[in-house]
Order: sequence, then C-alpha cells, then structure tokens
Amino acid sequence: MPRNDDVRFTSCSIKLPPLGHNSSITFFSKLQFTSQFLINSLMKPQKPLNFNFNLKKKSITNFFTNFPKPPNLLSSFRFHPPLKSSLLCSASLALSDGGNAESDLSGSTNQTVLKSPSQTQITSRDEERVLISEVWVRNKDGDELERKDLESEAKNALKASRPNSALTVRDVQEDVHRIIASGYFASCMPVAVDTRDGIRLVFQVEPNQEFQGLVCEGANVLPSKFIEDAFRDGYGKVVNIRRLDDVINSINGWYMERGLFGMVYSMLQGKRDVDTLLTMGIMEDVSIIPQPAGDSNKIDLTLNIVERKSGGGISAGGGISSGITSGPLAGLIGSCAIYHKNLFGKNQKLNVSLERGQIDSIFRINYTDPWIEGDDTRTSRSIMIQNSRTPGTLVHGNQPDSNSFTIGRVTAGIEYSRPFRPKWNGTLGLIFQRAGAHDDKGNPVIRDFYSSPLTASGNTHDDMLLAKLETVYTGSGDPGSSMFAFNMDQGIPVWPEWLVFNRVNARARKGLVLGPACLRLSLSGGHVVGNFPPHEAFAIGGTNSVRGYEEGAVGSGRSCAIGCGEVSFPLTGPVEGVIFADYGTDLGSGSIVPGDPAGARLKPGSGYGYGLGIRVDSPLGPLRLEYAFNDQRTGRFHFGVGLRN
Repeated sequence: MPRNDDVRFTSCSIKLPPLGHNSSITFFSKLQFTSQFLINSLMKPQKPLNFNFNLKKKSITNFFTNFPKPPNLLSSFRFHPPLKSSLLCSASLALSDGGNAESDLSGSTNQTVLKSPSQTQITSRDEERVLISEVWVRNKDGDELERKDLESEAKNALKASRPNSALTVRDVQEDVHRIIASGYFASCMPVAVDTRDGIRLVFQVEPNQEFQGLVCEGANVLPSKFIEDAFRDGYGKVVNIRRLDDVINSINGWYMERGLFGMVYSMLQGKRDVDTLLTMGIMEDVSIIPQPAGDSNKIDLTLNIVERKSGGGISAGGGISSGITSGPLAGLIGSCAIYHKNLFGKNQKLNVSLERGQIDSIFRINYTDPWIEGDDTRTSRSIMIQNSRTPGTLVHGNQPDSNSFTIGRVTAGIEYSRPFRPKWNGTLGLIFQRAGAHDDKGNPVIRDFYSSPLTASGNTHDDMLLAKLETVYTGSGDPGSSMFAFNMDQGIPVWPEWLVFNRVNARARKGLVLGPACLRLSLSGGHVVGNFPPHEAFAIGGTNSVRGYEEGAVGSGRSCAIGCGEVSFPLTGPVEGVIFADYGTDLGSGSIVPGDPAGARLKPGSGYGYGLGIRVDSPLGPLRLEYAFNDQRTGRFHFGVGLRN
C-alpha cells in the first residue's frame, strides 16, 4: 500500500499526551500498553466452558466440552489517556460434523458453538487427548489468507498443534495465545472439523489493519521527526502490537532521558527552581516532592523549605581588576560588605559594600525588593547610590610622563525589572551620573598629556541623566544554551549643560555541543551618537575582548564589533582545556571620538588574538587562565572569572 504523504493513521489513532497544565501525570504508566501485558492476561488460569451438542464420538465430545474460552484483550489502542477501549481478541471453539474432507468451513456443515461458562476446573490428569490429522490457518470466513506471510506468521507461532499429534484442550488454548501474542492478529478462533481422514483443526484468524498514516496530537516537546522515524518502516504493513510496544518504549525513553517526569513537570526544571530559591540566600535547604493529585491530569508539588534564622552578616574578600595593567600588584583589590538578605521577612535586600585597590575603588549602597508587594507581574525594584574611581587607561592609556589619572563617578538611580516571557527579562531605569577625571592627588583634570579633552562639556565634570532600557535572554546554562542582551542609554537634557547622547550595545552567545567538546560563538557590538565624554567610548582589547592585547589597546571608538570562537574540552575532573580566537574592530570610528585618544596613541583600530588556556569550575564560576598571541606576534597571560562576555 503506498504511503500517505498527509501522514494519516486510518487503522487506529495514535495520540501523544500534551505537555501542558491539563495533562496527566500518569503519562508513562498509561503508555505501558504492551504485548507483554496481553500475553500475561492471556496466560492467567481460565474458567472452562461447556458445550451442549450430540456427537457420535465420545472422546471428541469430552475434548471439546472442556475447552475454555480465552479472555478478552484490547481491540483498539491509542496512547492518549485514559485508555478505556479494549482489543477484543476472541478465541472460541466450534465443532463441525462433516462427512468428507471437503466439508465447508463457512457453516454449511452442522456446528455446535459455545454456550455458557462451566465452573469445572480441568487438571492435566483429567484432560483427554484427541488425535489431530490436519492443522490449517484460515481467515474468519474460512477462506485462505490473501497474505501468505501472515499465514506463515500464524503457523510459526504454533508449537503444540501439528498434524498427526494428540492434543489436549490446554494445548489448543496455548497455541491460540501464541498466535495472538505474535502481534499480527486481532482475533483467533480454533474450529474442529470431523472429516473422513480424522479431525482437522482450523485456526480462523483476523489480521490487524494495515498502517497507512499517522495522526500525532499534543506532542508539544517530542520532535515530529522522532515519531516519523519510529513508524517509518511500518507504512503499508499490518500493524504489529509488539512493534507498537517497542515504539512506545522508545517514546518513554526519549522523555525520561530529558528528565520529563509525567507530562507537566520536568525534573531538570525542578532542579533549576531549587537552585533559584537557594540563590536568594535566605534558605538553608529546599526540596521539591511531586505527589499525585486527586485529578489524574494534575500533580501536587510539595516544597520543603528551611529558612535561615538570620539574613544579615558581614563578608570580606578579594579579587583582580582586569582593567588595570600597570604594575604586578596594581590589579589586586580587597572588598568588605555589610548586608541583610531578608529585610522585614520579605526577601528584601540591603547591601553596603566597599571595594578598594591601589588605584580603583567603589563604594556602593544598594537596596533591592525582588517582588513589589501587590504586583502580579513579579516586578522588582532596585535603588542604588555609588561612588567609584576607575583607571583612565582603558581609553587614554598610560601617560608618557608617568602621570596617571582616574575617572571618578557619582551615580544614583532606580531600576524596575520583571520577566515578560520565559527566560526573558526586561529592565527600565533612571540614572543620574556626574563624572570627571582626577590626577594622583585628586585634583580635577580636563586634558591628558596629548591635550585631548577628558570631558565633553569642557568643565571639570559632566552631568547626565540617563534613561535605561535593557532586555536579557538567558538560556538554561547548559553548554549548548544561548544568551542575548540588549542595552540602550538615552541622555535626557533636564538642564542645558547636561549631556545628550544615545548609546546602544548588544551581545549574544551560542553554544554547540560536539561530542565531549563544546563550541561557543559570541558576538558583541555597539554605537554612540551625540555629545558624550571620551572615557565612555567603546574600549577594544583585553581579557573580555580581544585576548593577546592589553585592556583597550586595539582601539576606542564610537562603534565597535567584536567576535570570538572557542572550543572547550574536558581534561580531568572540573578542569577543561580551551582553544580560542578573537577579533575586534572600531569600524573606523576611533577618529570621531572627542580628542581622538586612539589616534594620539597609535592604536591600530582592529586586531585579532588566538591562544589556549585552562578553566576550573568553581562556586564563583569558571576560573580562566589563558595565554594568547596577537597579530603583532606578542603574547600575554589573561586571568578572568566567568565566561567571556
């Protein structure tokens, strides 16, 4: 039979359960409709049936009087819960009294059929044997089967029923079971015909329908190609229940391999939910226990949570600032913080922190309400005040006269964030900033060694009020997941001297699993229009940009584009190796930054780097130690925490 390109299953309906809120938790258990179930049902002890008929041969009468009726089986199948239909595989016995070998099997001879169940139990000692001269396989009308392969399947399933063999009722019953268990037949009825040559035993079978197409409903996660491949070799063939059982097992395996528990709950998602709760910092322990609900289409999730007795404390630590390149210890920083992670018992957080290095420093007060009370959209609010000093070398480099300067910023703002789609989060904010340059003694500086301006207004500092828009897509965190972030800042001229500019930047990362290795591709870029301070230009080069170069040594421009490709592979335990290549360019925009700081320092504007390194998984994230060469054949070590931005 030719394959139906519309993929229609006309012989029976295969329906996969939806992975949604109205789906049943008993998905896997209800799919366990297998041929083994059919066999087990058939092999249970049966009650024999009596026949009321008058025959000349007493032995034949005794033989067929004690023949039991096999149980009913499931006659239609669909794996869409609940499974209420049943495959009616009937197996009954009739005796024809024919005078010759050419007796009509369709009912022209005198036949006696089953009447009512008997309560008499048959033991092997009491069973009589009858000599069978012939064994035939025919269709339910008594004619030869059109498909000889099905006739061969039925005959091959027979074990006891052979020509010139003495059979008991149990022998015939078990052979009926074997024919049904072959999976090709919906029913089987043994008929005994008395001929002049002896007793002919005819197994009248009804084959299953042919598989012509497939209707797949509710499979929101299961790929359609998986179903098509599973049934591909069955088109145009008689449906085999045992083959269907293998397909069901493979579907079950697909879901189980991906941690899908039932139809509405993923164990992998459950683990991520537990991790999310633990990162709040106010829980000692979190566990999720799924339990069946009264409604078979739902489950109950019980969360066992142990809350910390106190959410406050003091912490201290240290680190390295990648933006500082002068001196072997210049990048070292120390930090301390006083915090409370559960203000008013509502998970509101207050953090007062100080980070201090030989050159840079950050003092920050931050208050966060992770879920504004009464808001149904899970909106969070964050209020921040910050005073920071960072080195000016990212854009302006080291001064030839050995004098250095820092960029001081006083910042205050408020931000609102909330998820608007699964894995997507949006942020709106309003931030005021005053920024200016200072020398080693803290005095304001408005020009560098090359007389390039350090502020956009020409004053000792620049004031700006920025409206912030940010959207972030975060994948599962698995090696093959993706990440995307878009950010835009718009200067608002509340006062005439306040800066007006628009800055946009975006970054994306995609992982591809290649056997034991993982390929990560990342791309970032941005552009600024308007009147902006030169220290806000895009700095290209460094640990999180183009490795092999110092921080900002490739260029600093109004625009930038940076790409990276790296392949990581496991070495031992938490340690993995990595091979990488980076490229970055200012797209020819370095000269239009106020004062052209890149041109004065002969930055190339574009460059690439390549190298290798190792990474160690840690609670802080991946610890990276890398060595890279740039296109000028010079090499550098780089150290970082977390994946490359």
